Amino acid sequence: MNGTMAASSNRIMLGPLVAAIDQGTSSTRFLVFNSKTAELLSHHQVEIKQSFPKEGWVEEDPKEILQSVYECMDRTCEKLTQLNIDISNIKAIGVTNQRETTIVWDKETGEPLYNAIVWLDLRTQSTVERLISKTPGRNKNHLKHKTGLPISTYFSAVKLKWLMDNVEEVHRAVVSKRAMFGTVDSWIIWCLTGGRSGGVHCTDVTNASRTMLFNIHTLDWDPELCKYFDIPMEILPKVRSSSEIYGLMKSGALNGIPISGCLGDQSAALVGQMCFQDGQAKNTYGTGCFLLRNTGAKPVMSDHGLLTTVAYKLGRDKPACYALEGSVAIAGAVVRWLQDNLGIIQTSEELEKMAASVGTSYGCYFVPAFSGLYAPYWEPSARGIICGLTQFTNRKHVAFAALEAVCFQTREILDAMNQDSGIPLSQLQVDGGMTSNRLLMQLQADILCIPVVKPSMPETTALGAAMAAGSAEGVSVWSLRPEDLSEVTSEKFEPQINPEESEFRYARWKKAVEKSKNWETTEPVANGNGETSIFSSVPLGFYIIGSMLMLVGAKYIAGHS
Repeated sequence: MNGTMAASSNRIMLGPLVAAIDQGTSSTRFLVFNSKTAELLSHHQVEIKQSFPKEGWVEEDPKEILQSVYECMDRTCEKLTQLNIDISNIKAIGVTNQRETTIVWDKETGEPLYNAIVWLDLRTQSTVERLISKTPGRNKNHLKHKTGLPISTYFSAVKLKWLMDNVEEVHRAVVSKRAMFGTVDSWIIWCLTGGRSGGVHCTDVTNASRTMLFNIHTLDWDPELCKYFDIPMEILPKVRSSSEIYGLMKSGALNGIPISGCLGDQSAALVGQMCFQDGQAKNTYGTGCFLLRNTGAKPVMSDHGLLTTVAYKLGRDKPACYALEGSVAIAGAVVRWLQDNLGIIQTSEELEKMAASVGTSYGCYFVPAFSGLYAPYWEPSARGIICGLTQFTNRKHVAFAALEAVCFQTREILDAMNQDSGIPLSQLQVDGGMTSNRLLMQLQADILCIPVVKPSMPETTALGAAMAAGSAEGVSVWSLRPEDLSEVTSEKFEPQINPEESEFRYARWKKAVEKSKNWETTEPVANGNGETSIFSSVPLGFYIIGSMLMLVGAKYIAGHS
C-alpha cells in the first residue's frame, strides 16, 4: 500500500485520525482513517465463530465478539506504531454492527446470560406465526404503521421474547431487575465504556429501528409495542442519535478516547457511500444483501415488501433521515455454505474461478432460502432449493447458480424499490466483501440491465461509522459538508448481455422461488428436551414399534425354520 508508506514518511501531515469498530456477522474489524482524506491507514480483522445448535438456530458468543473487538484494536494499534503513526492522533471511535442480533446480560456481573441470537435465526418462527394469526385478517404488517417492519423472525423483539420465555437465567434477571438488553452496538459500547463500573447503556436510532419496539415517527421506544411483545421497558438501552459522544473508552491503548458514532451496518454503508440525497441508493453484499435508498426526512411506506427504516440521525439536534430497505438473508453466506457444508470450494476466491470456467449455470437455479425468504416476500416457511438439474449439471454449474442467486435476489428488491419510488435507479452503487468478485459484479450488471459502480475503497461501512464519529459535536474533526467530502474513485461494470436473455433468466428464477415457498409450515411436535421425535405421535409410535416387532419376529421365525 503506497498510500500507507507515504502517510508514514510524513506523519506530521496526517492530522486527526478516526477509528471504526465494524462488528459484522462473520468477522470483526477495527479500521483507522485519515479524517481529512478518508484514506484507510491500517486495519485488522478477526473471524467470528457461528454455532448452529439446532436446525434453523444461529448463535454467537457475546464474549468472543467482545474479545475480537479488543484483539482488532490492539493489533491495529501495533500496526500503526510500526508505520510510525502516532495513535494519540486517534480523536474518536465509531461503532457499526450487525443489526437485530440480540444479547441479554447481567448488569451486576457483566456476564451475558445466553449466546447472542443472530438476526438469521429461525427459532421464533412459531412465535411469529402465532402473533400473525392473532392479528385482524392475519396481517403480518399489523405493526408496520409504527415500526416500518413486518412481524418477522428477523427483528429483535421476538428473539428477546424467546429468551425471556425459554432461558431461566434471563427470566430471573428480568424479574430481579438485573437484565440489560441490547443489540451488538449496545453490548460493545457498554463494555468499552466501563461495563459494570459505569458503562453507558445506549443504542442509536438506526439500530433501535430494527427491534420492532421502536416508533420510527416519535423516534423512541413505544410503550404499546413493548406491551404487545410483553417486554419491560427498563431493560432497554437509551436511544441516542447516530453521531454524539456516548462515553469514553475505559481501558487499553485508546483509553479516554470518545466513542461518538453508532450506526447499524447498512446505515453506515449508506453514509460511507455518501448517499445523503433523497433518491440515492447503495447495495451491500455481506452475509446478506441489503439495498437502501435514502427517502429524506419522511418515512415512506412500501407497497412492495420493503422495510421502512431510519437511515441516520447525524447529531442530537439534526433531523432523522429515513430509507426504504430491501433485505436479502443469504448472499455471502451461500459462499460459506458451499465451502463449509458441501466442501465444493476451499476459499471464496475459488468460487469465482470455478464459476467463470463454465460461464453459465446451464439451466440450474439455486434459491438459498436457508432462513426463509426476506424481501420482498417475507415468507419464513420457504427453504433453500436447487432445481433444473440434469445429468450434465456439475459443481461448477451449482457455483455459478449460487452467484446468480445473489444477483437475482438483488434484482427483486431493486424492482420493488423502483415500483415504490416511481423513479428507476439508473445505476447501482455497491460495496461489501463480495464486491471483490468481479464475475459477480459483471453478472449483477447483466441481470439488472444497469451499470454497477464499485468504489475502489471497499470499506464503506466502517468509513460511515468513522464519519459519524469524527463529525460529532465535541469532536468535529470530519466535515460532512458536500463541498468538503473527498472525491471517491470507482470502477464501473456495464451490462454486456441483451435484455431479452436477462429477462428470460429472471423469469426462470421467479419460477424457482415459487417452488421454494411454503416448505416448512408448522413447527413439529417437540418432546421434553425440545427435540423433535417421530414417537411424539402416539399412533405413529405404535405403528413403528409394531412394525419393528413384526420384523424381529419374522427374523426370529426365519432363523428357526
